[in-house]
Amino acid sequence: MNNNYLFTSESVSEGHPDKMCDQISDAILDACFKQDKFSRVACETAVGGQHGEGFAMVFGEITTNASIDYTNIIKETIRNIGYTKEEYGYTPENIKILNYIGKQSQDIKAGVDNSLETRASDESSQEGAGDQGMMFGYACDETEEKMPLAITLAHELLIKLRDSRRSGEIDYLRPDSKSQVTLEYNDKHEVCRVDTVLISTQHDDGVSNEQMEKDLYEKIISEIIPSNLLDNDTKIIVNPSGRFVIGGPVGDAGLTGRKIIVDTYGGAAKHGGGAFSGKDPTKVDRSAAYAARHIAKNILETKIASKAEVQLSYAIGKAEPVSIMVNTFGTGKVKDSVIESAVKKVFDLRPSSIISRLELRNPIYQQTATYGHFGRNDLNLPWERTELAKDLEKAF
Repeated sequence: MNNNYLFTSESVSEGHPDKMCDQISDAILDACFKQDKFSRVACETAVGGQHGEGFAMVFGEITTNASIDYTNIIKETIRNIGYTKEEYGYTPENIKILNYIGKQSQDIKAGVDNSLETRASDESSQEGAGDQGMMFGYACDETEEKMPLAITLAHELLIKLRDSRRSGEIDYLRPDSKSQVTLEYNDKHEVCRVDTVLISTQHDDGVSNEQMEKDLYEKIISEIIPSNLLDNDTKIIVNPSGRFVIGGPVGDAGLTGRKIIVDTYGGAAKHGGGAFSGKDPTKVDRSAAYAARHIAKNILETKIASKAEVQLSYAIGKAEPVSIMVNTFGTGKVKDSVIESAVKKVFDLRPSSIISRLELRNPIYQQTATYGHFGRNDLNLPWERTELAKDLEKAF
């Protein structure tokens, strides 16, 4: 009996309207941190509009000593993404900029500045979590990056597509695009083959689907998808709608934080529901998700398991996590509870400690706003380090 199964992950490009918003929000966060490392930022962005009458709106709460030119940051981000031609219907020159940024609530500020533990004792000041919630981190041995293969391939397809657009190698491409990769696994949860590769990309008017299918297979798909995973039954799908000239904010409105599965593990692991972009690291939606990935990757580095999912949960204004959970899905050489105990000994998971250990008060965020926050070997991200693996081994 064949117990094989299919699993799919997707990615979206920097020109996708939701991803445009993530980049603008994180560009503003970076600008704040360049001048004031203790900025409190919760910045949301929305984009949309009709051809030639688009808008970009920023709103939320920012408390900072930095002097921020919001209009220039928004326009420069849009320009760098590639919306520079009038025929796209959305350029930095023809959109309206709306700014509704306020300041952080004093109630939230008080709880973050001095945690529940600090207020209840004579402890030295320790920041509390900026919100309640649960966060997940994940690592597996499917790829060198310790990421699921489907989301890794989906990202790599669009990075290659972006590079081909920017270099002019495929000169009719426009900034908005999506990819999707479906893998077939056997009953041992090993990847057997690629079942389906899907790319939908915005393009200039007058380009035929046949031309795009040929170019994208030869210059993108065959360069990224390992040949040993392709077979005669692999389905290659390019622009199944038949036409994708109108795209970006003209084709669909965008909003910060709507691509959280693209940002993380492509659905291969759980997600707590909180988005990352536009949030400073006192918001545990971001910092604790990074810490959970850091833990999971260090667990794999010890060779104690081939797959690890870590859940952390917090209460607003409280420094210590409410709960810590480790799940190795039966791949652990010791009980998950033993690994969990070791994690508690090795990792200080109070928000201030996470921020310090992972150097999160730095302007590093806009680069994470496209093609995933994890497994990025092209970026030197501190939560991808495995420097605590030896300490974990001792704690086992």
